Amino acid sequence: MTEESTSQRAPEGGAPTSSGPRSGGPRSGGAAQGGPGGRKFFRRKKVCKFCTEKIDAIPYRDVRLLQGFVAERGKIVPRRLTGVCTTHQRRLTRAIKQARNIALLPFAARY
Repeated sequence: MTEESTSQRAPEGGAPTSSGPRSGGPRSGGAAQGGPGGRKFFRRKKVCKFCTEKIDAIPYRDVRLLQGFVAERGKIVPRRLTGVCTTHQRRLTRAIKQARNIALLPFAARY
């Protein structure tokens, strides 16, 4: 192997393309990084469930409604995942905490 053949394999940055620690990962394709082919998925903007249904007060007794906003481990799911607006997320958090205090919802999951 000569110097010419090794310099042709490595990019201009000097790092080899196949022996790096991050090579071959799920994001190594060009389409996911804005290369040829563009985006594969179009993410629709999430709309607040409570605003569309015009729900002002979130009842702490409605366990079925609140369980949709609590993860398996007992954590409150954040706004960016549920799509709830800021004011309703605050009311939802307060309702979940009230339901936990009177033992309608668990604080944490059982193992």
